Amino acid sequence: MKDRIKELQKEKDVAILAHYYVDGEVQELADYVGDSFYLAKTATKLKNKTIIMAGVYFMGESIKILNPEKTVHMVDVYADCPMAHMITIKKIKEMREKYDDLAVVCYINSTAEIKAYCDVCITSSNALKIVSKLKEKNIFIVPDGNLASYIAKQIKNKNIIPNEGYCCVHNLVHLENVIKLKKEYPNAKVLAHPECKEEILNLADYIGSTSGIIEEALKDGDEFIVVTERGIQYKIYEKAPNKKLHFADTLICKSMKKNTLEKIENILLNGGDELEVDDEIAKKALIPLERMLELAGD
Repeated sequence: MKDRIKELQKEKDVAILAHYYVDGEVQELADYVGDSFYLAKTATKLKNKTIIMAGVYFMGESIKILNPEKTVHMVDVYADCPMAHMITIKKIKEMREKYDDLAVVCYINSTAEIKAYCDVCITSSNALKIVSKLKEKNIFIVPDGNLASYIAKQIKNKNIIPNEGYCCVHNLVHLENVIKLKKEYPNAKVLAHPECKEEILNLADYIGSTSGIIEEALKDGDEFIVVTERGIQYKIYEKAPNKKLHFADTLICKSMKKNTLEKIENILLNGGDELEVDDEIAKKALIPLERMLELAGD
């Protein structure tokens, strides 16, 4: 199957992009694997006419907005991120009326429609860099409240206003499980994603994005307690098979696991539903996405 997929890719000029949270066999096949920021940035540089996105829906939307002339397919159109829907346009409008000198900062884990009402996008890998550059005093960060709270502790000169959204995977990590792992493996460094609750982050030796956690695990040290989605183990073990990883809780994103080789092959053989974004929404959502790429740089 992998050989057929590669042949069809070449024949049809298709690039396959995959997030670190999808299954390892999909990451192995993909042309580009990374976190949300890397994938969005990479998509703008591809010459391929068609892109297949192995991830969740907001990632495909972002790629389509940044590349309106390309055909974009989701491996599974039902692979969605619940957090992306935990903010409303009504709430954003209310906050703009309530606060003067306000910037609405949109985590890339959000719908195209929400992005259209925001000033700039961020990812967990560039959030601190971008928010610190904003001229506004009041910063409303949507939709993830945990990420907003983490940013607030790092950037003291801004009034960070968190939304009440959360990641269904990271937010459900049990504190007692992390404490138990720390006792069992006292020499293991704790690596956590900023989508986790503050009580979890307080136990972490390193807090960072998916790509940041992978980079940290590949540095010095043989043993790590990892507090993010288990899909990242593929990349770590690929580069450093002797590392010992202990994952807190289940930490599996069911939406990400909907991405399979069989579905990729089917798209290449039979075509798939082309991802479309309303022209007016895409035009407005492009502004915060491009501003993210500009402020974050390389």
